[in-house]
Amino acid sequence: MGKNFNKLNEDELYILIGSNVAKLRKKANLSQLDLSLAIENKSPSLISSAEIYTIKRYFNILQLQKIAKVLEVDICEFFEVE
Repeated sequence: MGKNFNKLNEDELYILIGSNVAKLRKKANLSQLDLSLAIENKSPSLISSAEIYTIKRYFNILQLQKIAKVLEVDICEFFEVE
């Protein structure tokens, strides 16, 4: 992205978070379905659409907290700009 975190617009922020969730999920060898079930969501559609910010669907803070617990990462990792 090449931007400072504080200079991201709303869409760029949600894209960054979704991308980081996807990267960390894959690193943990979890499918979207596995992660969805682990956070007590019955369908992987939230995970799949929020990871790529489809139809402006994004993770809320409680979902991010649950995902961080499942992936055993600090929630701050979802906000890291590379």
